[in-house]
Parts: sequence; structure tokens; C-alpha cells
Amino acid sequence: MNRTGLIVVLVVAAVAGLVLGLFPELDLQISQWFFVPDTRLFIVTQVGIKNAVWVLLARDATMWVVAALAAPAVVALIGKFVFPRTAMVIPARTAVYLLLTLVLAPGVMANGLLKDHWGRSRPIDVSAFSGSERFVPWWDPRGDCPQNCSFVSGETAGAFWTLAPASLAPAHLRPLAYGAAAIFGAAVGMMRVAFGGHFFSDVVFAGVFTFLIVWLVHAALYRAMTPWLSDEAIESALERLVAPLHRIRFTAASKTQ
Repeated sequence: MNRTGLIVVLVVAAVAGLVLGLFPELDLQISQWFFVPDTRLFIVTQVGIKNAVWVLLARDATMWVVAALAAPAVVALIGKFVFPRTAMVIPARTAVYLLLTLVLAPGVMANGLLKDHWGRSRPIDVSAFSGSERFVPWWDPRGDCPQNCSFVSGETAGAFWTLAPASLAPAHLRPLAYGAAAIFGAAVGMMRVAFGGHFFSDVVFAGVFTFLIVWLVHAALYRAMTPWLSDEAIESALERLVAPLHRIRFTAASKTQ
């Protein structure tokens, strides 16, 4: 999560935003690669009809990867709430960093703010692919979709969130971890395009926005070196947060005895 990565992503965002904004038909052309006119289905959807179990397993596997990477942080936080005096199983900043970025990127940014308020219709719903709604470029929120819309891809944001755990890898393995996370995010994104669930620009900006969220949270927690965001300070804050709940529980338990 250095400045070089930030500059690269900002350049990608600027180029992609400008090109796909000035020539929005490129989004349609890329989706056209995965569309079968004879069946009026996207290729993965068509494969899914014949091989639904395989397609669903492949899609579920991507979600399990994200869940597995987030699991240690979830276990550490639950353990701290149950046993507040016990040290967390992973550093407190690590748990907060992983869970906060997961909540903010695919949670708040993609599914909370954009998908329900940016009315861009999905490829399967636009008239170019046998749907009934009109196509709008990525920058236009005035589409026909009422909710759970195309911009941006939530699953792709979740896949690119793996950049967060990648940033915590040992220094000599970090480039490999970043590469794996980027490939994973791109693969999940293109799978969503092949499903007809999202346009290419939905995937690009899901990755860009997720990276920016991860970069900013990483900067706040690890580069700013703020004393009240150290592992010890965060763990102490969690203990203070949980302490009243435990006092209430113990008081209620003593009254019932």
C-alpha cells in the first residue's frame, strides 16, 4: 500500500473513466464477446443451464476465499467480546483493518451506496442484449434500474478486498500476494461480465474504489503512527467497550442465584 500503487490505480481510473466515458459503446462491445445471439443468453448463463452445479460452485468458491481471509479477524473480535481480558489471537489493528475495509468496500461503498442509488441497468436488462431497459454510460446514474443495479460490482469489490490481507504479507512475499489479489479480483470481475451481471466499467471501478478504501484505511492505521490507533490502544478500547456489558451479565447472573 505505497504511493506507487496509488499513482498506478489513479492513472488506471483516469484513463478508464475517460475512455469508457467518451466511448461508452466499448462497454457494450466487451459484453458482446460473452453474448450468444442464437440463445439470447450470456455464455456463462448458457453454460450454467447445462452445468449449473459447476457454475454455482465456481461462484461460491470466490465468496469462500473472501470469508476465509476475513475469518481470523472475526474470530479475534468475537473472542475479545467474550473474553475481554484475554489478548486477541491476532493484532488488534489487523482485525480492525481487515473488518473495516471489508465493511466499507463491498459493504458500504458497493452495496450500500452505489448499487441502490446509481440506476445503471445490468447488461442482461438492456435492450442490446434482449432486455427492456436502456443502456447508460458508467458516469450516468439516471438509468432505469430501481435497485441492486450494475454500478459497481459488489462481488468484484469483495474479490479486490483481498488486497487488504495481501498488504499484511511478509515483505518478501508482498508483491506475490498483491499480484494474486489483483488476478483474483480481475478474474471474479470478468466472470461477472461473462454472466451478464456487470459491464467492464463496473468491474474496473469496483477495483479502483476498493483499492482507494484499503489504501486510506491502511494509511490511517499503519503509516500515520497515531498512538491511539496502536494495537495496545485499540485492544484497551475494546476492553472498555465490552466491560459494561460483562458487568450487566455478571450482575444479572448473581441475582438469579
